[in-house]
Amino acid sequence: MDPLTTAAASGLQARMDSFDMLANNLANTSTSGFKADREFYSTYLAPEIANGPDPTVSDAPVVQKQWTDFAQGTLIATGNSTDLALSGTGFFAVNGPNGPLYTRSGSFHFTPEGLLVTAEGYPLRAVGGQTIQSQSNDPIQVGTDGQVMQNGNALGQLEVMNFKDPNQLTKAAGAYFQNPDPTNNLPSASEAQVYQGKLETSNAGPAESAARMITLMRNFEMLQRAIKIGADMNNEAIQEVARVSS
Repeated sequence: MDPLTTAAASGLQARMDSFDMLANNLANTSTSGFKADREFYSTYLAPEIANGPDPTVSDAPVVQKQWTDFAQGTLIATGNSTDLALSGTGFFAVNGPNGPLYTRSGSFHFTPEGLLVTAEGYPLRAVGGQTIQSQSNDPIQVGTDGQVMQNGNALGQLEVMNFKDPNQLTKAAGAYFQNPDPTNNLPSASEAQVYQGKLETSNAGPAESAARMITLMRNFEMLQRAIKIGADMNNEAIQEVARVSS
């Protein structure tokens, strides 16, 4: 395969990877607390070609890695006393099916048994690893420090976690994250403020995602044309060689 076609084909693959990330962002534009995925482009050089006479022809654009944009989403009022939002860096901690999970999505509710849980049914963690257990059907009051009260009784303080390097977190389903490295935990609690009756919107804006999709589609079309040009040039070269040889 000639260098033009090789580079264009690699570019198409990179754009396909970007499409996958963008599609996931678009699917979660209405997911509370969702953090968008972005891509970091680089070039790849095959080791067996790098030692060849002309290694530059093997430089190919690829998505080297994806990263998560942890920018703050907009806080919107819902009026629901169990909807909570964080302002500042930090994550709500919940008991997932396979260990602790962390999320910015504060769409919580009480189970019939009085346990405060996420939309997926994961119990919300309080400081000390306990859960928030309601004592009645009366509304709760949540302070900016995460202290949960009901009828003057303290139900616990929400465990809001912060990390030395949020980029070490790995995405689980939806708006959840896992922390594979326990040393990534900060020794002190997050300084994020908790706001009751509000939710944080996704930072994957539909308008921005739509604009990026149009850009990717145009890039895709240009790379397809480059492949066609390369194929046409190869065909002409073959026909010219055949003509000269005849």
